[in-house]
Parts: sequence; C-alpha cells; structure tokens
Amino acid sequence: MTRPSGVMSKRRGMIRLFEVMLKMVMSRTLWVAPFALLSLVLALSHCAVLAGDVNIGTFSIVAFDPVTQELGVAVQSRAFGVGAAVAWAEAGVGAIATQASTNESFGPEGLALLRSGKTSKQVLDLLLASDEGREDRQLAVIDTDGTGVNHTGSRCLDWAGGLTGEAFACQGNILVSEEVVKAMAAAFKETEGELSLKLLATLVAAQAAGGDKRGMQSAAILVVRPSEEHPEYNYRYVDLRVEDHADPINELIRVYRIHEGSDLLRAHTRYAAHYDSLGDEEMAARERGLVGATLKRVLSEETDDADLLNSLAWFCATADMFIAEAVVAAERAVALSPDDANILDTLAEAYFRDGRPGEAVATIKRAIEIDPESAYFREQLERFEAP
Repeated sequence: MTRPSGVMSKRRGMIRLFEVMLKMVMSRTLWVAPFALLSLVLALSHCAVLAGDVNIGTFSIVAFDPVTQELGVAVQSRAFGVGAAVAWAEAGVGAIATQASTNESFGPEGLALLRSGKTSKQVLDLLLASDEGREDRQLAVIDTDGTGVNHTGSRCLDWAGGLTGEAFACQGNILVSEEVVKAMAAAFKETEGELSLKLLATLVAAQAAGGDKRGMQSAAILVVRPSEEHPEYNYRYVDLRVEDHADPINELIRVYRIHEGSDLLRAHTRYAAHYDSLGDEEMAARERGLVGATLKRVLSEETDDADLLNSLAWFCATADMFIAEAVVAAERAVALSPDDANILDTLAEAYFRDGRPGEAVATIKRAIEIDPESAYFREQLERFEAP
C-alpha cells in the first residue's frame, strides 16, 4: 500500500519539529519532567520512523463462489498488518479490496452501497467519483452476482494494474511485472476446491511470479459465508492474518491448516446438518466430504502435530464420519502425546464408535489413571462398559 497524498510533506514537518524540539530540550530552553521527556522521545522517535517509510507494494484478489455463496479477499504486502486495511466482506453483500494509497472508508461505505442493491460497477464508480485521491488508489469490488471490477489510478507506482474474470478481480501495485496478476488469475481459475484454497493459491502464484518489488511482510485471508443459524459466518468464516513475517504467505497457509483442522471442521459439520434439514443430500455430502478430505490429507502428510490430529479425530468420531481414519489419527496423536488424558479420551471414543468397546474401556482407564478426579472420564467408562 502506498501512503495517502500529503503524508510526505507532513513527515518533513515532523522531522523539522523533532529537530527543533530536541535542540530546545538539549539546550534547556524547553523544560519537561522526566516522564514527559520519555513520552516526548518515544513520540518523536515514532515520527522519525514514519519519515523513513517508503511506498510499499501490495497484491490482492476478491472472489465469489457461486456454489456456497462465499465471498473472499486475500492479500499480501510489504506493509505491517495489511489485512485490517485492505480486506472487507459481508455474506450476501460483496467483497472489497482497497489498496495503493489506501482509503479504508471504501470498505464500510462500499459494503453499505452493495447492501442497498448497487452493483459492483456502480459501487466502484460512486466511491471513486467523490474521492479526490482516486488517481493514487487501487480498488476492487465483487458482488453476489460474481461480477468483479477494479480500478488502478494513473499515479499508482509501476507496475500497477489488474485483471478481472469470472467471479474474481485481482490487482497489484509496485509489482515486478504484469506477470504477477496474470499468474494470480491463472491460479484462481485452475485451482479446485474451497474458495479459501483458491485464494491462497493465488497468493502463492503471485509470489512465484515475482510478487511486489519491495518484498514481503504481511498477508491475510477473509472469507464470509451465509448462515442464519451461525450469523458469525456472515462476517468471519475464515479470518486469518499474519501481521509481520519474513515469509507471510507460507505462514498464512500454516495457520490456515490449523484453522482447517479445527474451526472449519466444526463449520462443515454444521453446514452438513443444515443441508440435511433442507433435504439437500448433494450439498450435505459435499460438506462431509471436505471433512474427510482434510483428515486424509493430514494423515498422508504424517504430521507431528498431536493437537491437530486429536481435533480431527474427535470431530470425525463424534460425527460418525470416517471412523477408520479417525482411529488412525487418534492413535498417532496418542503416540505423540501418550500422557495427555484428553487425547486418550479421543482415542477411546474413536474405538467405541468403531465397534471396539474393549479397546475403548482399556484406553479410557489410562486417561483415568492420569486424571482420577475427572467425573467425565468415569462417565465415559460407564458408557463404554454398558451392555
């Protein structure tokens, strides 16, 4: 993201203020108490840091999934905490990415316009028409028809531009070349699976094509999905940020995998139950299939993350899905953390669901030895021992 116009002149003023006040303090023309002096030094130091900032490059994508009605934004930048400034989305409404000389008001204002029934093109035009800094901006909007549009101002730093296609719009500034956005578009169209995976793939492709000239620092992904039973998904179905990291895209993927093996499992089982209630067997099977695909992928990778294996095994066992794989995951988790009573309970549950009550009893007794005060474990034992 590049800084708003007028910032450089403000920085010069802050530098001059810093110099003048520092001379006054040193010459005792200006007296300040010790604690006030510390605050003054910290504040002026911050001004000096701001003065040393440079324009920074960003690439992003907004997209729509017509099957699940998910909307999303993914972004990477040579800036701290890019997600909070760039990415905006609301289920049933649209998604927005505002970057270059970022105008963060475009996020809430644009969503309000989309909510009122405006198309993505109308929203783009209305936001830019009232913005004197539009030639320094990049803006992308997508609506629930899957129509993506974007704008790159004439004063954005090279290379700057974007591409639109079916259900997406991608863009970037201070990129090594146009090949970055071309790679993003190709990756989005070619990647199969959930919207979040398609968005992450575009970030990987962008960086592989050279990314932004200034390097990497932060990345984020925001996906929203309609749900009446769980309205939180309308605003944060997937909401992950890497604020400051040498390799933010791969770090974002790492934390996404943790999210995928925990919160997203719960979400998929909830949507499966929802589709069951509607009699939509195809969509219900799809949601359960995503749970199974996650479990099988983690097992194939032979991860050493006991908590991830335990979470996957518990969700699948208690939902009576992929029981054989759940047993394998729980056994691996126990092998990694043999003294964790909760993981032993998961394995016992998986054994029980797999029709192996004897092994369930033996395993839950191990958990009771570790935590003899647990009433829950004793209830589990009674359940497993019941005829």
